[in-house]
Amino acid sequence: MPELDGKVILVTGAARRIGRAIALRLHAEGARVLIHYGGSEEEARRTAEECGDAPLFQADLESVAAIEAMFAGIAMTEGRLDGLVNNAARFTKLDPLKVTEADWDFIHSVNLKAVFFCAQQAALLMRRNEGGVGRIVNISSMGAFLAWPEHVHYCASKSGVIGLTRALAKALA
Repeated sequence: MPELDGKVILVTGAARRIGRAIALRLHAEGARVLIHYGGSEEEARRTAEECGDAPLFQADLESVAAIEAMFAGIAMTEGRLDGLVNNAARFTKLDPLKVTEADWDFIHSVNLKAVFFCAQQAALLMRRNEGGVGRIVNISSMGAFLAWPEHVHYCASKSGVIGLTRALAKALA
């Protein structure tokens, strides 16, 4: 796809599974992919190698300060950002009557809070682009639409991503 040639695109959670597949596809389409990972450094290095020695960005997405530092690093090393794929997520199975505040926060800190703060920081960086343009893609889940009884906290986080995406689309348009 010529429209991706040379575009700088960050993929969160790009070390494994869906994020890895997204990163590999974007690279194959000509994008300069930036690989975010949390704790999967070995897998991230393999993905980065397969993406033409793509730059690696480690950040704990539970921390807004770490998110801000990651985007500051991208601004410093890349000088621009054309796209963000908010893919990183957590998934746990719990009886909803046993979900604790810590369980809730564990899921929502990455699945929803980090999506917002990554989008915010990406949008601020994209404003520097000619015309202030960029693209943000937030990955949700069928859990946003289906009632999975042992994943209530997860379903709530992914439903939140849908609402957040709709609101950000209008706010950032």
